[in-house]
Amino acid sequence: MDLNITGEKAKAAARIAATLTTGKKNELLNAMAEALKAERDKILAANVIDVEKAVKAGTKASLVDRLSLNKDRIDAMAEGLLQIAKLPDPIGEVINMNTLPNGLIVGEKRVPMGVVAIIYEARPNVTADAFGLCLKSGNAVILKGGSDAINSNIAIVGTFKKAVAEAGVNPDIVQLIEDTSRETAAALMKLNKYIDVLIPRGGAGLIQSVVQNSTVPVIETGVGNCHVYIDDSADIQMGIDIIINAKTQRPGVCNAAETLLVSEKAAKSFLPAAVKALREKNVEIRGCEKTAEICPDMGIIPASEDDYYTEFLDYILAVKVVGGVDEAIEHIARYSTGHSEAIVTESYTNAMKFLNEVDSAAVYVNASTRFTDGNEFGFGAEIGISTQKLHARGPMGLKALTTTKFIIYGNGQIRG
Repeated sequence: MDLNITGEKAKAAARIAATLTTGKKNELLNAMAEALKAERDKILAANVIDVEKAVKAGTKASLVDRLSLNKDRIDAMAEGLLQIAKLPDPIGEVINMNTLPNGLIVGEKRVPMGVVAIIYEARPNVTADAFGLCLKSGNAVILKGGSDAINSNIAIVGTFKKAVAEAGVNPDIVQLIEDTSRETAAALMKLNKYIDVLIPRGGAGLIQSVVQNSTVPVIETGVGNCHVYIDDSADIQMGIDIIINAKTQRPGVCNAAETLLVSEKAAKSFLPAAVKALREKNVEIRGCEKTAEICPDMGIIPASEDDYYTEFLDYILAVKVVGGVDEAIEHIARYSTGHSEAIVTESYTNAMKFLNEVDSAAVYVNASTRFTDGNEFGFGAEIGISTQKLHARGPMGLKALTTTKFIIYGNGQIRG
């Protein structure tokens, strides 16, 4: 596959995408949503091939779940596109406008990035979210999914291209690289001539490979070593409900909890009930010595240092008893990837301390980390969850896919 041809097509299509009216973009998004539903059987048939291949390869169940599509998930993809259509269009927004002493009127206007490339793994719903957000923000997009979901992605992108073309717009505004080799991925990372920004979505290995090897500017999205801390004054049942949800609702996603921290004062009343509830959900517990002492004969596996650094993406949870909120914050500072952390507490003082001192993209009081999601935050969908601090942080919606340019109005001024 000649990536230069792909890049040239995307660059040309980006100029078209940037000029689409809000009405036209919304028309396309609605057409794409309808096309997903109309082509549902075709997409599901392609997905079956990917899922069967993953099962035969011994892929763990939580990752097979991320790969799998069904009627409800395709309908959710379509609904995500419809929600994006309802969101305000950020393009053309004038952010500031000031008149200088020399009479020049200087403003900042929100504009598209241009060509956005996205390298991602496993989850075919990313294909729909990524194109929908890039389209609404006036960008062309080059997609490179993993080999695990290639048949699903070909079917989804083919459906989108057909819908876009039928609406009279150049279908090159979305392109899928069907060669899933590492060599092609490496070449894409150096396509500066055509690509304006590269966004990786996937595991730690993929993200670090892109960050370390790309010459295209990168927005780093999140490996999620997320924490839930049970404070001294926590409501026990609330804490159990939150950790069960954060760990087990979908363990294979980046906002699932990977470590449970429990205050010494709450440990004896909280841990036995929490571990029992987690074990009933088939969660393997890797705990510190105090956890094992408090929960004898409950199958606690001794936790290693590496366990506290690990994003398991599975039914595995690291547990540690800590002295209190200060030690919890220190633990998070050492081991966290800066994604999402939660405190369960009835103490306003400790809640505020946790919010102020924990340096992650999303910090919760008395709620599950599973809410770190563009749709849950009202963005319609997300392009990823950024754990870096430049340009964008947290769930990345439409504005994260834009930049600004200065616009200047004069009446003949020249610089002396």
